[in-house]
Amino acid sequence: MASKDRGAGAQTPSLGGAHASVAVPRQLSFWRRLFAFSGPAYLVSVGYMDPGNWATDIAAGSKFGYALIWVLAMSNLMAILLQSLSARLGIVTGMDLAQACRAMFDRRVSRVLWLLAEVAIAACDLAEVLGSAIGLQLLFHLPLLIGVVITAFDTLLLLVLQSRGVRMMEAFIVMLITTIGGCLAIEVVLSKPAWGAIVGGVVPSLPGPGALYLAIGILGATVMPHNLYLHSALVQSRRITQTPAGIRSGVKFNVIDSLVALNGAFFVNAALLVMAAATFFRAGLHDVAEIQDAHRLLQPILGAAVAPIAFAVALIASGQSSTITGTLAGQIVMEGFVQIRLRPVVRRLLTRSLAIIPAVITIVWYGERATGNLLVLSQVVLSLQLSFAVIPLIHLVSDPRWMGQYTIRPVLQAVSWLTAGTIAALNLKLSYDAIAGAMSGAGSRSWLLWVTAVPAAAGLVALLGYVTVVPWLERRRGAPTPAIASVHGPTAMPAVVPPAVARRIAVAIDFSGADTAVLSHAVTLARAAGRGATVLLLHVVESGGARMMGDEMQDNEARGDQQRLELYRNELAELGVDASYDLGFGNPADQLVALIVAHKPDLVVLGSHGHRGVGDFVHGTTVERLRHRVRVPIMVVPSAA
Repeated sequence: MASKDRGAGAQTPSLGGAHASVAVPRQLSFWRRLFAFSGPAYLVSVGYMDPGNWATDIAAGSKFGYALIWVLAMSNLMAILLQSLSARLGIVTGMDLAQACRAMFDRRVSRVLWLLAEVAIAACDLAEVLGSAIGLQLLFHLPLLIGVVITAFDTLLLLVLQSRGVRMMEAFIVMLITTIGGCLAIEVVLSKPAWGAIVGGVVPSLPGPGALYLAIGILGATVMPHNLYLHSALVQSRRITQTPAGIRSGVKFNVIDSLVALNGAFFVNAALLVMAAATFFRAGLHDVAEIQDAHRLLQPILGAAVAPIAFAVALIASGQSSTITGTLAGQIVMEGFVQIRLRPVVRRLLTRSLAIIPAVITIVWYGERATGNLLVLSQVVLSLQLSFAVIPLIHLVSDPRWMGQYTIRPVLQAVSWLTAGTIAALNLKLSYDAIAGAMSGAGSRSWLLWVTAVPAAAGLVALLGYVTVVPWLERRRGAPTPAIASVHGPTAMPAVVPPAVARRIAVAIDFSGADTAVLSHAVTLARAAGRGATVLLLHVVESGGARMMGDEMQDNEARGDQQRLELYRNELAELGVDASYDLGFGNPADQLVALIVAHKPDLVVLGSHGHRGVGDFVHGTTVERLRHRVRVPIMVVPSAA
């Protein structure tokens, strides 16, 4: 139940490097305060115009004309509502949605919700991989498989942007959004749509077979579950005054930010659907579901050479912008649900690998023509995961135990639950139709579905019932819920036990400028420890020969290093410090671990390497690799230089 895995106290902030990094001075005018708050919703909005949206919008426009515009409009209203609730949760509680879910549910349920969120992020990233690869193919005529591989290298772009701060990332995203909007505006102008028919498309209808599938795909492509986790964390990048007036102001300005950014995303999606309807549906081409087909047909139909170029540029910008926010969402979900904190580049490579594998399999086995269906399927998967993020979010913002005086009003609660019910009903209908259709077509092999798909669907329905009913029952029962729950458990001060004095001090020597600081600290510690304290000098010979032959390698470098260590030992003896030394041969981190295990020192003193970013890839990070592999305290001393 909800009380099993909670604790009150300090909360580890989401996106620690960006948390409260943007100041919002109170004396600013309305417009300048709005500018200070603007940004998080724009980062979120790119998920609403990613390549998965392109596939569903083009398919809907070419097959049903303007008839499904109402689905876009309804999805956009849902998105504004849900993203505003997500922002409210982050501002009021100081938690992102993943952290709050972990505090609200027991560990087993939290882990299942985490897995579902990861599936949604992988589905989204799959759309971004395919979209970027298709854009590269259309613009530069690269094979699609090569384009998929190239997308793995956008990790470097994410590294650069994160190192520049959240404001730089927001500015870059706004630039990409402007590029997408400008390119699609050209497409709409050239396609000369029937404006009267567009207005008629706002009236709800399902004009034919396949309309429900596409409608749910549009819903999943618009209201994305991982965006709810992301927005609740991004709003915490603003340094809001923690007073009732400051919190109310933060909520208000973030609602405005969501309105502006998500309405911009709506016009981008509407432009895609309108362009497809005015171009392909009007020409009688009702089966244009592939992005490649849309690009190929634009110039002959519209008679303008710029049309396919603008289309491809917008598609690449869409894939790259969504890549950044998808990685951030993955980081938030993993840290919030299961407390696993990975470096952003590692998280990015992991997510991108999970997306590239199905993309490569699809292209190799089924050909490039199958990528359009895979894009639409990825958006349906997103929609199926949506309820598992929306329902906990509504529970949280409706509960005064979590939100206090900032609980949403009853009317807004009713609208929110109506939205959640609509999403759940559409997804249940789609799932039932899909399983029933598969059963009827499986014939004698239908038993495979009874032992796989049916139990899985039943389990997900049961989980949906759990996350819907149990928080409501606990609220009715008055179960205690802390206003701020800690993912690290109770905040009671642990017992403080003075450590034993370090009398055997190991020092990692690399014959660089860092040795001065390292030896100075070691000598000071040895003198403080008093009689009997010793210093152990450790050095690893890492030449090519040493890596191959180990301690059998006695070349000039090995002999020279040994002579230097003897010199250091003698100099330390002159300073009144008893010292010895030992050499390792090969990989520095591995050999230092072996030397430390062999000599069993009380403390290890290391020098910082003095490089960051790409330098870590080039030179390696001995400290990071060492500290998790030995059971000895490690002191890292910055270089004197």
